[in-house]
Amino acid sequence: MNKIKTKRAAAKRYKVTGTGKIIARKAGLRHLLTHKSRKRKRSLGNDFVVSDTRVKSIRKILQAY
Repeated sequence: MNKIKTKRAAAKRYKVTGTGKIIARKAGLRHLLTHKSRKRKRSLGNDFVVSDTRVKSIRKILQAY
């Protein structure tokens, strides 16, 4: 039986921490930045822990974890 390959697009978007949490980047920091406040842009620059409802599907596409 063949090895299961990780979806490379997902591997580039998500990282798994040592404790098993999934970290992702926030959306909305690529364009249309002039009307967003400094505080909002700073917040968008930080990573966040993915919610429990999405974890199962993300783990499935990462497959190596």
